[in-house]
Amino acid sequence: MDIVGLIPSFGGFLYTMAAFVVALSIIVAIHEYGHYIVGRWCGIHAEVFSLGFGPVIYSRVDKRGTRWQVALLPFGGYVKFLGDADAASGKDAAAIGALSPTDRRRSMHAAPLWARASTVAAGPVFNFILSFLLFGGMLLARGVAVDPLTVAEMRPMPASFVQELQVGDQIVGINGTTAPKLEEFNDFINGLPVQPVLDYTVVRDGQETTVRGPYPFPPLIAGLQPQSAAMEIKLQVGDVITAVDGTPIFAFSQLQTAVAESQGRVLMLTVDRDGETLDFALAPRRVDQPNADGTFQERWMFGVEGGLMFEAKTVTPGVWQAAQGAVMQTYLIVRSSISGLYHMITGAISSCNLTGPIGIAQASGDMASQGAGSFIRFVALLSTAVGLLNLFPIPVLDGGHLVFHAYEAVTGKPPSDGALRVLMGAGLALLLSLMLFAVSNDLFLCP
Repeated sequence: MDIVGLIPSFGGFLYTMAAFVVALSIIVAIHEYGHYIVGRWCGIHAEVFSLGFGPVIYSRVDKRGTRWQVALLPFGGYVKFLGDADAASGKDAAAIGALSPTDRRRSMHAAPLWARASTVAAGPVFNFILSFLLFGGMLLARGVAVDPLTVAEMRPMPASFVQELQVGDQIVGINGTTAPKLEEFNDFINGLPVQPVLDYTVVRDGQETTVRGPYPFPPLIAGLQPQSAAMEIKLQVGDVITAVDGTPIFAFSQLQTAVAESQGRVLMLTVDRDGETLDFALAPRRVDQPNADGTFQERWMFGVEGGLMFEAKTVTPGVWQAAQGAVMQTYLIVRSSISGLYHMITGAISSCNLTGPIGIAQASGDMASQGAGSFIRFVALLSTAVGLLNLFPIPVLDGGHLVFHAYEAVTGKPPSDGALRVLMGAGLALLLSLMLFAVSNDLFLCP
């Protein structure tokens, strides 16, 4: 066995697992802290706050009597409240019966309905809050492009690309047509002739002049999707694809067309990477892509994002503008997740869109390898997904507990202990079945 040859793969596995554990630990900690802090505000005592399961590595007891601990297996966490029989918040009737009336009010199962429901709902809500803060923070840090579009930094382009634009140029027109406001700029670019050299009207040092430059959206890789064909063949952000199957290209739309028309056939890519010419064999993958109306369309893709040939000058948006953007990002993730699940259940799209823990771990490593910004965005996306999943009305999950509380609100009494045990067992079985199916997707069914 070639032990030395295994070292890079083993190192990549460790990197992937580390990224996964960091992402999951952040999301779980925020989720469980939501349960803990809202429970405390509602007068419910938390006996244990655990990050991870299994043997305890570290623990301490705070002044309120809550044990904070880190366990060996970092794949989840829980808060055990007074009166809970286990980490899943099962009822310990004997323990609750032995409590004084004052302490009984501090238990999870004997607290008022509003307090219990608020404590349960807080976990998913805190996940959404985390996503909102991360998305908003990224908008504030990254900024928004100024109008008119201004060159802040030139991206490296192949020597064969004509490039006369300079840092500080304000683009006021292309090919003799006046550039519109930024919100209409993408449509404006789509209407330009697809040719290797265009005339740019710019304001430079206060004077209007005309210079030549490449197509605004060249075949540049500005971002990579996790677990994509592009990631698999080791394409990198900043690569410029100069030819497909030997045919030169100079616009990102030409690359998209070649991939769409391939029908999965392997394409030979010629790539410029920092002045070096490299060749890659790419096999596009069939992907169920969401449309603006919530439906899905099957397309051949290979998982890259395009971008302008330069970095645009930005300004810091206002807090309200960043907050609006963060809410919209979170909403779009929730909407596409619900739509995707519905279309999988109805058979409209492949069940391969359901990713398990192995796939999520791989995606964590892929996004971390692209830098802190990509990883933070992934954490925000995953936090939204975790919050949404926990609201599903499945016993064991927070959504199932909220259904029980809604039943109690309507009937005036909670479900019987026997019914709860049966429902919780059924919910656990369903959840484990879904997880096993997702893992089988990761390992066998959906390469």
